[in-house]
Amino acid sequence: MKREEEKNLMLRTKKYWTKNWQLWVMLFPAMLYIFIFCYVPMYGIQLAFREYNFSAGFTGGDWVGLKYFKQYFESALFGTTLRNTFVISFWSIVIGFPAPIILAMIINQLKNKRWKKVVQTTVYIPYFISVVVLVSMINILFKSESGVAGNFLKMLGLVAQDTNILGKESAFVPLYVLTGVWQSMGWNSIIYIAALSSVDSQLYDACKIDGANRWQTMIHIDFPAIVPTIVILLIMNMGNILNVGFDKVYLMQNSLNLGVSQVISTYVYSVGVKSSQFSFGAAVGLFNTVVNFVFLVITNWISKRSTGTGLM
Repeated sequence: MKREEEKNLMLRTKKYWTKNWQLWVMLFPAMLYIFIFCYVPMYGIQLAFREYNFSAGFTGGDWVGLKYFKQYFESALFGTTLRNTFVISFWSIVIGFPAPIILAMIINQLKNKRWKKVVQTTVYIPYFISVVVLVSMINILFKSESGVAGNFLKMLGLVAQDTNILGKESAFVPLYVLTGVWQSMGWNSIIYIAALSSVDSQLYDACKIDGANRWQTMIHIDFPAIVPTIVILLIMNMGNILNVGFDKVYLMQNSLNLGVSQVISTYVYSVGVKSSQFSFGAAVGLFNTVVNFVFLVITNWISKRSTGTGLM
């Protein structure tokens, strides 16, 4: 009986691989990429608990436990880096998350297909601008002496004439968030546009018969259709609550706005990498990851309890 079950299992396995081997071949490069770049580096987590020794490599060094975590928690910049990172992430989600949803619903209401394609292409283009070029554009536009946007704000009286906008602490977060929204809004709307394309056209016809305008159609048809997608993406965004992009913050950072631009990622680079304190940098990075994971689990739990939709 046991041999027969094993034989049937082998036959089912052989049949499955004969039928689906092409799919696994296509999936293999992605699996290999995730394994090499996501799972293999996790071995380096041990550095957060060791006194890193160059001569001993990754496997050496004395075990020091939570020494570097305590060092970070007791440092003068712990509260500053945590607050700055959270503030930038919070406003990026509050302003940046709804923007592609609204844009997708607006694009979905465009009836002229040619105009719709033009609008979509136009809003997608900023996503392909590199961070270095984007920050260079910010520097040019808001330069104190000749910046077009900076001089316009000064002309309106919103900014004093002698103000260096790029060095003003109160301007750093709005500049970072709004330029980020402008750059990524169009690209992030693709998934919502795809979700809206699956809505039954009969629902729109019913709305017209009932006399609903475009605003009412978006509220009662479009938005409910993409709620599951919104929930999933919100959970994933909350899992990155403390993951502020290092490159853009570092490029926008200067000595005048350091009080609000010093985030966890730049702190890890300046203290952990530039000062060769790799164990300390690993400890700070691990703390960042744990906080993100906690936010992810809490948001997923709340979503499951309130909407029935979640990642797991």
